[in-house]
Amino acid sequence: MRFSILASGSTGNSLYIETDEHAFLVDAGMSGKKIEGLLGSINRSMKHIDGIFVTHEHSDHIKGIGVLARKYKTPIYANAKTWQAMDGLVGEIPVDQRFHFDMETVKTFGSLDIQSFAVSHDAADPMFYTFNEGDRKLAIITDTGYVSDRMKGHIQGADSFVFESNHDVSMLQMGRYPWSIKRRILSDVGHVSNEDAAVAMSEVVAQKESHIYLAHLSLDNNMKDLARMSVAQTLEDCGIRAGEFVHLHDTDASESTELVLV
Repeated sequence: MRFSILASGSTGNSLYIETDEHAFLVDAGMSGKKIEGLLGSINRSMKHIDGIFVTHEHSDHIKGIGVLARKYKTPIYANAKTWQAMDGLVGEIPVDQRFHFDMETVKTFGSLDIQSFAVSHDAADPMFYTFNEGDRKLAIITDTGYVSDRMKGHIQGADSFVFESNHDVSMLQMGRYPWSIKRRILSDVGHVSNEDAAVAMSEVVAQKESHIYLAHLSLDNNMKDLARMSVAQTLEDCGIRAGEFVHLHDTDASESTELVLV
C-alpha cells in the first residue's frame, strides 16, 4: 500500500492511494486539470483511478469531482447525505458512477479494506477513512472540530496518519478573520489546532515506527515550521519525542508529497 498527499489546505485537498491491484483518490478539491498535474508529478494518471472517496461536500474537497467523473467515467463514493448536499455543486454524474458508502461501514477492494467513520464538522454528514492492507494501516482525519474517543478508536495504531493541524490559536485570534469565522474554526464543528492535534495524536500512536503528516494547514493562521514545532513540543510534553519512533512530515497546498509505502 502506497500513498501521496496530492494537496492539503484550505485551497484544495486530495490524496492518492494504491495497492498492487487498485488505485483511488480521497477527495478532489481542485480543478480537474490541477489534479491531473499533481498525479503526473508522482507518475500516476487519472486513467488508472478506480474510484474517488468523498469526505464531505465543501468546495475544497469536491471542486474537481464532477469534471473528473465525467471525463474518466470514474466511480464516486459518498454517503447519502453528502450525495444530496453535492447535487448542484458537481454537475451531472451518471447513475452508474454514483455509489453509496455508508457511515461506519467497510468496503473491500481486493486486499484493501476501507473503513468510514464520522467526524465533527459543519457539513451534511462528514466522514473520513482508514485504509487497511494486511497488517498495515493508513488513517486520514482532517476537517473536525475535535477528536472524540470514537474517532481515536478508528485511527488507533495506524502506521501512517494524515492528521489535521489546521491553525495556531494565537495567530487565529489575532488574525484578520471576522469573529464569526474565528468562532466557527474554534468550535466543535470547525478545525483542530496544532496543540489539540498533538494531544490527540499522543493517544493514538503505537510504540512502533509511525509517520504523521500534518495536514490542512491554514494559509492565514499557521505555518509549516510552527505547526511542526508546536506538535513536536506538545508530543514531548505527552511523553513522545518526535524523531525517535514518531516522525512528522509536512504537506503542501499545491505540491504533492512523495509516493511512499505505508
